[in-house]
Amino acid sequence: MGLLSSVLHPRLEATAHCDLPCGVYDPAQARIEAESVKAIQEKYQSNEDPAFRTRAIQIKEERADLVKHHLWVLWTDYFKPPHFEKYPQLHELFNKATKAAGGGADGAKSSMDPQTGQQVLDYIAEISDIFWETKKG
Repeated sequence: MGLLSSVLHPRLEATAHCDLPCGVYDPAQARIEAESVKAIQEKYQSNEDPAFRTRAIQIKEERADLVKHHLWVLWTDYFKPPHFEKYPQLHELFNKATKAAGGGADGAKSSMDPQTGQQVLDYIAEISDIFWETKKG
């Protein structure tokens, strides 16, 4: 048993700062989905066809969920404690962005008002600015 446990017992523990190789994170994924949300909201406003409107709502809700997913990945996987120390507004910014994308009363998922889609895009732009600042150093 001594030989087996010495072979199977790790001699060196390795750690990494992310689950995947660096460079796989990018706020552009959230931005593209948010652009889709806003575009659908705009198209919905200019089309009275009930079938189109029903489909538009369904697709917009799916895209809004993808916005939230991509933001959560950045928030929980990319950004680390040193980032939150340097950018103390980051937690609140992500919280506001995910709520703005979500299905609450004012969220883009539950609204067909393009202004809600624009609000999500504005939050993502702020997050993106900070993201790219962190990539410089």
